[in-house]
Formats: sequence, structure tokens, C-alpha cells
Amino acid sequence: MAPPGSGRPVVSFGEPEGYDQQARPRPLGVRIRPRIAAAAACVVLGIGLIGGAVTGSWLLGEPGDGGSQDTFATAGTLWHSVPVDGLFPPTVIGKGAGPGGADRIWTRIAVAPDTGCADAFDPLLREALAPVGCERLLRATYTDATQSYVTTVGLLFTKADAAAMRSLDSRFAKEGLDRRTDLMPRPYAAKGTLAAGFGDEQRASWTLSVLTDAPVVVYSVSGWADDRTVDDPQPAKEAMESGATTAVAQAGLGHEAQGLADRVERALRKNVGPSPEQSS
Repeated sequence: MAPPGSGRPVVSFGEPEGYDQQARPRPLGVRIRPRIAAAAACVVLGIGLIGGAVTGSWLLGEPGDGGSQDTFATAGTLWHSVPVDGLFPPTVIGKGAGPGGADRIWTRIAVAPDTGCADAFDPLLREALAPVGCERLLRATYTDATQSYVTTVGLLFTKADAAAMRSLDSRFAKEGLDRRTDLMPRPYAAKGTLAAGFGDEQRASWTLSVLTDAPVVVYSVSGWADDRTVDDPQPAKEAMESGATTAVAQAGLGHEAQGLADRVERALRKNVGPSPEQSS
């Protein structure tokens, strides 16, 4: 494994079941001819452009109205209808996302094949998420510009309706489940990359957000790129507090986790177009 700062990171791509060899979307179990695939890519690009034009206006309708229900359902299909670059951009720029409002830049070094959730979470976290089910799990791992840190960000597409997502979000908030160290997400350690040694013992900071306007759970977990173990991991919110003095906080690993999760969530939202009522 190349030491931090030794050059450009090696990028390793899994071959997701929902993408072809060029990371374009394809229906599962079906071979698509080049012309059809190109047309599908154009459609997806169009959706992405529409979504980008209305950033911040996703799901403006009242809960329970037709537009919100349609958009909620559309969001749940993005795992197989949007190219991997649309969900996990190769480069993510986080203006003001670092400690003290410093800018951050993250480079994607690995994308995991889209899978189920059986081995992706510790048992207790898997149990906590069980009420909403697991339709598909997408993950990617990034490194910062200095190649000092690695961060895995995940998008768990659930089988739940809006009511179930609201219930789970309420439980996480009420019981503080997103701050428990025994409910940390697992990282994706890709062979041949800076994250090859990014295992459970290397987890330093994390964040997890249950969306209520989409059947998606967004999470991220960060650590050092030199494979050091961490005895006292810290939730991103605590590590980002002013005056925090832990090693995790001082290194800015809370900002790594929270900043990257926030921007991947924004990328997710950009891929959902407005309802017909909103676009008229």
C-alpha cells in the first residue's frame, strides 16, 4: 500500500450488479445493446440536469400529497437508474466543510458492488435498521487531498414507506442511536487502495441520517489512512464541537465524516426531478 502523500491514489472499482463495465446503469440480469444504453444514459443525464436546477426544492409538497409520494417512490429507484458518478462523484468539493470553515476536497478511490446488507453492518446496527428493510446498499470510499484520511460513505435504500422512515428517524433521535459506538457503520476497505487496511478497528468518527422524504439512510465513517487503530471513536457531531480536544476531533475526522455525507446526500437529491406541479 502506498504511504500517505506518495502520489495519486489507486482507484478500485467493484462491478456493481446494477451497472455495466463502464459504470452505466443497466436492468439487473439483462444485456443492453450500445444504442439502447446510450439512450438510457441521455435520459438519466436529463433527469440529473433537472434535479440540479431545483436543488433545495426537493419534496416541497405537504406530507401525503401526490407529488411528495411520487418523488419519494422515485428516490427509492435511484440505486439502479442513476450512474455511479451521479451518486458518488469522483471528486467532491466541500467548501467550508473542514475545521474552522476550511475547504475540503475528497477523491473517490473505490466503489463497492451494490449489495444487500447482511455483512455491511455490525449486528446491533443491522437490528436497529431492520424495521425499514434493505432493498440495496451502495458504498464508496474517499480520501482527502492530503491522503491522510479515508472515509466510506453509504446509501442504504430501504423497502419502507414514508411513515416507517419517519418512525425510524424518530427512534434514532429519541434514543440517540446515531451516537452509540456499538452502532457504528462498517467501512469499505478496498484492496490495492489507501483504504485497504480500513477495518472495524480503524473507525474513528461517523454519522448516520435517516431521511424522512426518501427511503434512504445516509451514513459515513472515517479514519486515518495509515491504518492506525482507534480506541475511542467519536460521533461526528461531538468531534465537530468547538473546543473538542480528542485526537479524533483535533484531526478533523468528524468533519471528514459529516462533510462527505452531507455532499453525497445533496448529490442524491439532485437526481430527483420536481413533480409536474412544481415544474409548471
